[in-house]
Amino acid sequence: MSVTLLATFATAIALLIGAVFTLVGAIGLLKFDDSMTRLHAPTKVGTVGVGSLLLASVFHSLAIGEHSYHELLIMAFLFVTAPISANFIAKVNIHKQSCPEPPTPPRDDTWSTLDVPEADRVIFEEKAH
Repeated sequence: MSVTLLATFATAIALLIGAVFTLVGAIGLLKFDDSMTRLHAPTKVGTVGVGSLLLASVFHSLAIGEHSYHELLIMAFLFVTAPISANFIAKVNIHKQSCPEPPTPPRDDTWSTLDVPEADRVIFEEKAH
């Protein structure tokens, strides 16, 4: 098998994967009810779908003997900006109060630190001995 034939197969596989993920993302965008659940379809699935389509373009450029770095730059930009835009859309929905608020974290000193409550220290010391 030549490199050109392998690159052609890789292009076809990446196109199929990208098309399936993009289709699932579009169906999810249409199917989900509210904006917070609808947010997951284009950000999670769409990123993989578009990334796979761009990867197919890279494989195709390798198959025809040219080098293409534009697609890699587009993928890097997409993977960096998609989570940020999803975060902003979620914050807007929370501030507009168009969705239920997330639960408040517990009010103690241990939930986000490395402090261990005294009761847990006693249990750990008993198990250590």
